[in-house]
Amino acid sequence: MATLRIPRKYHSLYILFQLCLLIQSQVLCYQYKVGDLNAWNIPSSANKDVYVKWSKNHPFKLGDSLLFLYPPSADSVIQVTKQNYNSCNLKNPILYMNNGNSLFNITRPGEFYFTSGTEGHCEKSQKLHISIPGGNGTTYDEADSPAFAPSPSYTNVFGSIPVQSSNSTSSSSGKVEMSVFGAVGLLFLSMFLGSNIL
Repeated sequence: MATLRIPRKYHSLYILFQLCLLIQSQVLCYQYKVGDLNAWNIPSSANKDVYVKWSKNHPFKLGDSLLFLYPPSADSVIQVTKQNYNSCNLKNPILYMNNGNSLFNITRPGEFYFTSGTEGHCEKSQKLHISIPGGNGTTYDEADSPAFAPSPSYTNVFGSIPVQSSNSTSSSSGKVEMSVFGAVGLLFLSMFLGSNIL
């Protein structure tokens, strides 16, 4: 079996490289329980804009996911257009989720609009709007960018791997981070090209 012998003077560099690999392998995506509440439901009269406040206080990014929890016999979640969100029109949703444990994966930058699929709930402020910035920090409104297709989403809580959008023009910070670690790895390996491999 071949082993790589690392000269003693490079041990600290080797440990630093291993640490960089460990940091790189950490998951940098989060799963947010919508509203930080026990359930996706009609807000109380004392906290009518809970979903507006909640979305403004969370830095959503590509790869994150939203978890909607609700009794499936009493509610559902639909993704709608901006126009249908503003008018509480439940017809022709982009996505319909009704299993009570619905996970929406954020796979592209843009604006996303959700409401309850139950009649009358949207009018009582059970709706959510989130903005996902692109690589340069800007967000895209669906009216400004018709080339974006609806984001694929999966309704399991185990968190399917987000599908990378093929028409994304900006790189995410994760790609940049991986490039930096890749460069460090190449530098480290290039120092040992002349070393003995037994």
